[in-house]
Amino acid sequence: MSRLQKPRNRHAFQRLFKRQLSLAYNLHEPAKAEEGRAPLIFLHGLFGSKQNNRSISKALARDLKRPVYALDLRNHGESPHDPTHTYSAMADDVEEFISKHKIHVPVMIGHSMGAKVAMTVALRSPKTVSALVPVDNAPVDASLSSNFPKYIQGMREIEEAGTDKRSEADTILKKYEEALPIRQFLLTNLTTSPIREHLHFRIPIKILAASLDNMGDFPFKDPDEARYDGPTLFIRGTKSHYVADDVLPLIGRFFPRFELRDIESGHWVISEKPNEFKEAVEDFLREKESRDD
Repeated sequence: MSRLQKPRNRHAFQRLFKRQLSLAYNLHEPAKAEEGRAPLIFLHGLFGSKQNNRSISKALARDLKRPVYALDLRNHGESPHDPTHTYSAMADDVEEFISKHKIHVPVMIGHSMGAKVAMTVALRSPKTVSALVPVDNAPVDASLSSNFPKYIQGMREIEEAGTDKRSEADTILKKYEEALPIRQFLLTNLTTSPIREHLHFRIPIKILAASLDNMGDFPFKDPDEARYDGPTLFIRGTKSHYVADDVLPLIGRFFPRFELRDIESGHWVISEKPNEFKEAVEDFLREKESRDD
């Protein structure tokens, strides 16, 4: 690019200065893959990891007869840490992962934070994505649930307490979250290290705390600027507020071929109703592929 040339839009300009990270992942392969079926890339939510989607990834690989890549996004799981934690930066990482592993037009599935990453990839690079499944999040700027700052506060208190027992960590976290499944989910990030005296969180709490406002944002504001015309399934929890009815027209402008599937659950759709989630994804992909065949 010459000095006089300018990228077509601000997203292209931002990508000139991106710092891509090499993401950790698990590859779940079926006993016998069917040729011509698009692989799946599975992206977790905030404070999650590839381990959260292990069981459902194995089941989808088995039933859909195709590989499933479950990724750790930056600052999560076993992936590297970086002070920049935005959807554009995470999309950079995922696009680099697709290129590096030579994955041909994957189906992108993402929950919560991962849903916005998947949508960002699809809108930026629509020809690299064969289908899209955002789970309980929408392409809008919206405030995060007030629970997330509380979780950060609880994790900080656990580290400051210098505890050596998970039971003690759980007791501290209970002040911030009553639901045991959510506490167990958060505590999957607790680990030990030969260079650390006490239990600590493997996620960079300081970075993620500073990035909470970013997690409510969405990189694209104008549906006339970018659009993904591929098949898209929005899955939402009926007891959640992240995909309200009044945002459906905007979703339709960004993703004109979208379908909507409601599942009776809260925000943690996949863990609360795994069978219903799996059925929704499988029905969607089988119908898509029957039209393509």
